Amino acid sequence: MPRSLLLALALAISAAPAWAKDAPTALVIHGGAGVMDRNALSAEDEKAVRADLDRALDAGQAVLAGGGSALDAVTAAVVVLEESPWFNAGKGAVFNAEAGHELDAAIMEGHTRRAGAVAGVSTVRSPLRLARAVMERSPHVMLAAAGAENFADEHPDIERVAPDWFDTDRRREQLEKARQREQAGQAALPATYFGTVGAVALDKHGHIAAATSTGGMTNKRWGRIGDAPIIGSGTWADEGCGVSGTGWGEFYIRSAAAHDICARLAYRGDSLAAASEEVINGIVPKLGGDGGAIALDREGNIAMPFNTSGMYRGWVRPDGSRGTAIFRDE
Repeated sequence: MPRSLLLALALAISAAPAWAKDAPTALVIHGGAGVMDRNALSAEDEKAVRADLDRALDAGQAVLAGGGSALDAVTAAVVVLEESPWFNAGKGAVFNAEAGHELDAAIMEGHTRRAGAVAGVSTVRSPLRLARAVMERSPHVMLAAAGAENFADEHPDIERVAPDWFDTDRRREQLEKARQREQAGQAALPATYFGTVGAVALDKHGHIAAATSTGGMTNKRWGRIGDAPIIGSGTWADEGCGVSGTGWGEFYIRSAAAHDICARLAYRGDSLAAASEEVINGIVPKLGGDGGAIALDREGNIAMPFNTSGMYRGWVRPDGSRGTAIFRDE
């Protein structure tokens, strides 16, 4: 082959657009931030929690490794966490003041800004799957309570369960303790408003998606809704960033925490680490709240800030390294 032709070919390859190359893939998940005392979590329980975090990572990473979308990856990961009794979502959802369950979830695809959310559902096995159905099969972004349940009735693939399917002994004990403190005029324990599960993923096409699912706050009343299903507060994804939050939802709503993190990247050029640190460990506590978040950018950088004693979390970085953690000193 003539040298001139070889040179032209080399130049063409070097000038190939970025979109022609596979982007790095990455995945980060959380199972809630809160007060996590090593002494209160037995070695057996810790092993079970980490196993479920690993199963969620396996599910999401299998999608990404197979060339699947970030949207499918976060769905797969969060559904695994919803099925675990260890987290405040799905099977492990906390009880409200009437000893029932009101579950919330949201999902968002960054490059299209499509989003779906549900709030206050009580018979849908996977609120996250229902939120995705709202995004893909309705003209709306958020459906609540009876309306969301009616929408689920129209889609046979959305599995339904009896409300007591979500019951667990551990959550019932938490409800009783919360009721006792309320009767005694004492403030609610931090554990009553922490929990939530979430995932953020980056696929080989450079697309980002985020998803969050929660049972809300123990002993909540009046149809209280937290930040998880509110796009921009507990869940957000755009072209360059995705976030799923966990913590005292009222303060994440008031600060539009998830969107604020990504806006700092888009409009100010902040790094993911700096943006998430300022919002989660600066703005939210300044308002009076606490909690944590997971965040990911288009380069595959991961941030997992929190200001509590622990946060259930797991990650798979672009280089393939992965891990899980619970406590602050890990």
